[in-house]
Amino acid sequence: MFRTSARAVARRPFSAGLRRAVLIATPLCLAMLAGCGGKDETAAPPRTVVAMPAQSDHSAPRLSVPGRIDARYTTPLSFRVSGKIIERKVRLGDMVTAGQTVARLDPSETAKNAARAKSQLTAAQHQLDYARQQLTRDRAQAREQLIAASQLEQSQNTYAAALAQRDSAAQQAALAADQLNYTTLVADHAGVITAEQADTGQNVSAGQAVYSLAWSGDIDAVADIPESLLARLKVGQQAIVTLPAAPGEAFDATVRELAPAADPQRRTFHIKLTVQGAEHARLGMTANIAFDTMSGPDTTFTLPATALFHDGPAPAVWVVKPSDNVLELRRVEIARYTDRHVVLSAGIKAGERVVWQGVHTVSAGQKVKPVAPLHPEDFAS
Repeated sequence: MFRTSARAVARRPFSAGLRRAVLIATPLCLAMLAGCGGKDETAAPPRTVVAMPAQSDHSAPRLSVPGRIDARYTTPLSFRVSGKIIERKVRLGDMVTAGQTVARLDPSETAKNAARAKSQLTAAQHQLDYARQQLTRDRAQAREQLIAASQLEQSQNTYAAALAQRDSAAQQAALAADQLNYTTLVADHAGVITAEQADTGQNVSAGQAVYSLAWSGDIDAVADIPESLLARLKVGQQAIVTLPAAPGEAFDATVRELAPAADPQRRTFHIKLTVQGAEHARLGMTANIAFDTMSGPDTTFTLPATALFHDGPAPAVWVVKPSDNVLELRRVEIARYTDRHVVLSAGIKAGERVVWQGVHTVSAGQKVKPVAPLHPEDFAS
């Protein structure tokens, strides 16, 4: 009985203290647990990405480049034979007609050659006539068996040689006559003299340019474009040409020619456009050429090359969904590549926001905050 009373006395004060400690500690533990659970459930902030709405190339602003008015055809006028210029009949800026004489060479030397060739032709013709008469006599005597067959064969051979000699002399006489005519330089087309490369008294060789002739008729607008714009242009594309010298007037033009290679010095590509209805424009006038940058009947989108990603083996881009700003990986079709851009023919629509930078640091389904680039000119085409 004494042992039981001691345990009861010892248990009574210990149970009361423990009870009070439990009552105090329980709310603190619950509060700590509640705080830890709330911290784990906090969502990460959206990732900031550089994204811009896709703009169709059909709605892109007109591309404008400076140019000048030039003749469709410009050819050098030169003599076909060498000699000394004794007369020039036209000057810089003169209008000429087809067949008009523009310059002459000293004809004395070629005239002598023509006379000598004519004399050789006369002698060859005389030998041919004699050989023909001899052959006629020998044939008659051979029918009467008055001469041997070998003599008839010799006459036939002599006639054939005389005929060939006469034909050769005729060709030489015609060539000499042509060379005499070539001492007179005539314009083969109507046009205007745009340059003078030789003067009176100067000795020129055959083919050396004396004048430059710009043909009358169709005119072109020519320009040099950088390689970054070459992919947006094609032969047959329409354009508008305006002249500062003719304010308020605009002329329709069509791209006629695109240089296949860049100029080695300026690294630009030469382009020629046929201009309609501007016959009164003077050659060399400054022109402004404006044309739509669309490159075909289908809608295309030009994006920076940094926007291109991949979905397996297929090219793709990151598109920001407008409803919740969540990324979607979209496969696209590529029409062509340029030095800094890629042209898409399918896969996105106008107005959809496409990620331009950091495509390798995001993932599908990620929530983002799209912003415009700080320096848009760095992405300009």
